[in-house]
Amino acid sequence: MGKPYSMDLRDRVVGAVEHEGLSRRQAAARFGVSYSAAIAWLKRFRETGSVEPGQMGGHKPKAISGAHHDWLVQRCRERDFTLRGLVAELAERGLKVDYRSVWAFVHAEKLSHKNVWPAPLASWLLQALFGRAQTYPA
Repeated sequence: MGKPYSMDLRDRVVGAVEHEGLSRRQAAARFGVSYSAAIAWLKRFRETGSVEPGQMGGHKPKAISGAHHDWLVQRCRERDFTLRGLVAELAERGLKVDYRSVWAFVHAEKLSHKNVWPAPLASWLLQALFGRAQTYPA
């Protein structure tokens, strides 16, 4: 992972533009940084008065938490579900989440289950079509 440029370099680039009258591109060329970096540093300096870098990384809290977490655990234990169905139900309750978030939640809470193939209906159908039940490796 990359790391931010030093504060000293940032200060020198901003100082060259603010105090020496260089353009942002000239300052970038003088100090060997990209034009976009110099432009971004000047923008940040003019908006906040500082050239300190913003936060990199960090923890993003889970979208499904609190009352939604409790409701979803109870809902999954009550009856069968599909992930897309859970996404729709959560949207009805006012929480917009994507398929991947629901999958991660269900997986982390160990609420999912796998169907065993062949399911009873599929076994009956195969027997009706072919006169015998098909077997599949597990």
